[in-house]
Amino acid sequence: MSGRHNLPFFIPHEGCPHRCSFCDQNAISGAQRGPSPREVAERCDALLPAPGAGGQFEIAFFGGSFTAIAREQMVALLEAAFPFVQAGRAAGIRISTRPDAIDNEILDLLAAYRVTAIELGVQSMDDRVLAANGRGHTAQQTRAAAASIRARGFSLGLQMMVGLPGEKDPVRAAAENAAALAALCPDTMRIYPVLVLCNTPLEVMTRKGSYRPLTVEQAVRASAPLLEYFEQKGIRVIRVGLQDDGALRRHLIAGPYHPAFRQCCESFLFRRRMGNVLQGVLPGDYRLLVAPGRISDAVGQRRENLRAFAQRGYRLTITDSCALTGREVRLYGTRQREECEATTCF
Repeated sequence: MSGRHNLPFFIPHEGCPHRCSFCDQNAISGAQRGPSPREVAERCDALLPAPGAGGQFEIAFFGGSFTAIAREQMVALLEAAFPFVQAGRAAGIRISTRPDAIDNEILDLLAAYRVTAIELGVQSMDDRVLAANGRGHTAQQTRAAAASIRARGFSLGLQMMVGLPGEKDPVRAAAENAAALAALCPDTMRIYPVLVLCNTPLEVMTRKGSYRPLTVEQAVRASAPLLEYFEQKGIRVIRVGLQDDGALRRHLIAGPYHPAFRQCCESFLFRRRMGNVLQGVLPGDYRLLVAPGRISDAVGQRRENLRAFAQRGYRLTITDSCALTGREVRLYGTRQREECEATTCF
């Protein structure tokens, strides 16, 4: 599954039997309506590669609850996409849906049309929080749906939110939800901090003062550790924070929106590791090594990591070394110097 690209189609709100506190699929996706089968076929034909060359692409139906829309509409959309899978122009079909919209009959149907991945919009594993946000499903329904999806051989994706109304401690709630979701053995995860969008129940709660959205800093502090946690469990995090195509910010009232939210989380993790490396080291001028391609993460947004350490008396130069991988950080000179020399310097 790693490295595949989605050809996305958004079906905003269709199939959703409830109005969640935070949700405005039109604002999130930028789409005002779902595609017709003809539009699916035409876009696939225009954008997918030639027959036999589509192994890196999946046709994806996002937004709404795909398996809860009218059966005739769902089948028509699958019928429009399926020929491109048969022809080898796409590796499969990916859909997103609700945990309570999965049963054996639906899984039989999805398998017949070569659906390869099913993502569940879980959001929380706390029944109290789910009820407070109008989700209309329970944690047990999530467990049952996830088990059925995995048992049938589909790739399982799960989506969670950080900072939902009803969470007393967002950092603790995020960690507890992550542990509960990791126990379901998903292949992929998406992590979304809660944003307050106009014309949602959450906007009303925010204006009344009954809900206080997280700041970017608070959302990063709650979300960043989840990246490491899921990676340690062998679970790939394929998205952190909502993507904006312009519509999102036009509808945004409040909350921890940042156009590079994942990098903010990466920078937070690097700052923590840099602090560990410098622990017990006297202030001064130092050179830290990081893996190739990770200098900007270590430096931080607008050089915030370098500024934070400079305030403590550490004047840092960040360079890269091919001897390091991932989020490794090393104080230069503490190990063999015949390692690959730095190629970039800030």
